[in-house]
Amino acid sequence: MKIRTLTRHLRESGKSLRRNGWMTFASTSAVTVTLLLVGVFFVMMMNMNKVADDIEKDVEIRVYIELMATKEDQQQLKKQIEGLDHVESVTYSSKKEELEKLINDLGRDFSLFKQDNPLYDVFVVKASEPTETPSISKKIEKFSHVFSVKYGEGKVEKLFSFLKISRNVGIVMIIGLLFTAMFLISNTIKITIFARRKEIEIMKLVGATNWFIRWPFLMEGMWLGILGAILPITIVSIAYRYAYAFVTPRLGGTFINILPVWPVIFQVSSILLAMGILIGMWGSLMSIRKFLNV
Repeated sequence: MKIRTLTRHLRESGKSLRRNGWMTFASTSAVTVTLLLVGVFFVMMMNMNKVADDIEKDVEIRVYIELMATKEDQQQLKKQIEGLDHVESVTYSSKKEELEKLINDLGRDFSLFKQDNPLYDVFVVKASEPTETPSISKKIEKFSHVFSVKYGEGKVEKLFSFLKISRNVGIVMIIGLLFTAMFLISNTIKITIFARRKEIEIMKLVGATNWFIRWPFLMEGMWLGILGAILPITIVSIAYRYAYAFVTPRLGGTFINILPVWPVIFQVSSILLAMGILIGMWGSLMSIRKFLNV
């Protein structure tokens, strides 16, 4: 397409938006409402995924080594564990270190056990894929010099199942919102184009090609998408700044952390702007199709 033709289409789309003020307002409002819902849900989903990832990363396997195992036995056991698939790291924690942790967590009363430490040396195992934790644990249990293996059996499986369901539900809801947005915007734009069907018929009768007619409407859809995305981007950005400032101090000391303001605002703003443009142009393209059959 020539620059001059593109400039003409942009100019015509701008004039059309001004001429059809109320229709422009209705279309922009539809884009604004749907993108605002999508933006809020995107922020919630991104933070839910962040919390889910943090929880999954905290899942670890504690391998308690038999008291009679020698240093050579421990090294051999460590090599066996490291040789398993999906094992990311194996960290050694002596029974002295385990007792220090116990004293820090439960109080100085437990320092009496320093005279006769009843705890075990431990290997702390992290899986590269948290969902592989149960299967790795079962394999480690069969190795020699292993007293017991603990990873939160029963609770971990339920946690992974819950996180998987939550993510799937989130994806389904986002897809549902996108289709709802497309439907609403398409129908709103269709009303605008219906009011100008005579104009389209005249252009067809004088020999204009389908794409020559389509381009101003595509540009119009693009402008509607941009205009409709401005308010949601502004509201979501301001609201998330306040939400982050309010929530973060109250989560201190917990394992839960929400995503920082930057780059969340940039990511969500880019997504909303791109969605607004694509949905607006798609709505225009779908709506004008039936009116081109003159």
